[in-house]
Amino acid sequence: MSEKILFVDDEANVLSALKRQFRKQYAVSTAESGANGLQKIAKEGPYAVIISDMQMPEMNGIQFLQVAQQMAPESVRLMLTGNADQKTAIDAVNKGCVFSFYTKPCAPEIMSQAIEKAIDQYHLITAERELLEGTLNGSVKLLMDMLSMVAPDAFGKTVAIQEMVGKLLNSFDLEDTWNLKLAAMLSNIACVTLPPETLAKTWTNNALSPQEKLMITRLPEVGKNLISNIPRLERVSEIIYYQHKLFSGGGFPENNCSGEDIPQESRILKILHDIEDFKAQGLGVLPALKRMSASHGNYDPNILNEVIRVFSNSENTVMSNTVINTTLNRLQPGHVLAANIESVEGKLLFAAGHKITNTIIERLLNYQQITKLKEPIQVSVNYHNDNSPEAMDVAV
Repeated sequence: MSEKILFVDDEANVLSALKRQFRKQYAVSTAESGANGLQKIAKEGPYAVIISDMQMPEMNGIQFLQVAQQMAPESVRLMLTGNADQKTAIDAVNKGCVFSFYTKPCAPEIMSQAIEKAIDQYHLITAERELLEGTLNGSVKLLMDMLSMVAPDAFGKTVAIQEMVGKLLNSFDLEDTWNLKLAAMLSNIACVTLPPETLAKTWTNNALSPQEKLMITRLPEVGKNLISNIPRLERVSEIIYYQHKLFSGGGFPENNCSGEDIPQESRILKILHDIEDFKAQGLGVLPALKRMSASHGNYDPNILNEVIRVFSNSENTVMSNTVINTTLNRLQPGHVLAANIESVEGKLLFAAGHKITNTIIERLLNYQQITKLKEPIQVSVNYHNDNSPEAMDVAV
């Protein structure tokens, strides 16, 4: 597939000539103004290379490329100008983040070489991103696998929070939903650092010692420290750090941050964490939200109202759910446990409410090599309005 290139110039004859020259090699788009160029980037981008003239009315080339860099940071930008003074060149590089600078008229062979070099640079940039994303995805998956093995109850809570986030993504004006999704996924990762005895007490509501209470309180800080050194997760670590902060400013961390100064994603996660805590006490989602709405100062009221709206509608999308019996060999990723999975000796392996993953299945298969599991295994299945049974995503 040929790379996409955008030429921006207020001279129509120049654009026609450039399009004729390069249309066989590349997917060429043209724009006769900076404003039109930005529209093209928004609707038809991203482009591998953006080539702009300097002297254009209303919005010059530097102004255009400044905005283009914000909209499409991976695109490689070239500048053409008939006025090759030093200040123009310096501004083009410093403000427009221009990769190369050329004077007009530019010979066809020079322009061709310039585009080839720019495309090579674009490939380097995108390859680095893809490598980083692959490394990041692998790191996150490893952390989640650790959580599912070391703290299965925390993992179950994490899965439920992720699913609630999925229902809410379109409800809030977030700059990047990726940060919220990843923060939800890693929100309980610090539980892997707790001693097994403390972890067990946390999920069975047994009394915690003062030292254990302090450990639980500081989990967001531990989570932040665990992931802050992973590339591109700086924002995610900040969201996790503030995920239990009260809207009024109370709670952890103990600082002056309050209200809308708390990251929006953290304010969302605070509500979802507390929903899960109330569910652990036997409440449904809507009764939990009703109780939370009576608690002033704990939550962002606008976010809480939106969560109530979304989940009230969600209640009406499911007709019924049922419990079916299955075996380990027939257990599938996506099934949700309706009852605990235990060994024949009575040892709890995974609690009711867990969403089954490939990692959990592998762990159970390995465990079965040592001792037997109690079967059948009970899982919940939803029947939606289309009458098709699906594994229950989250009990609302």
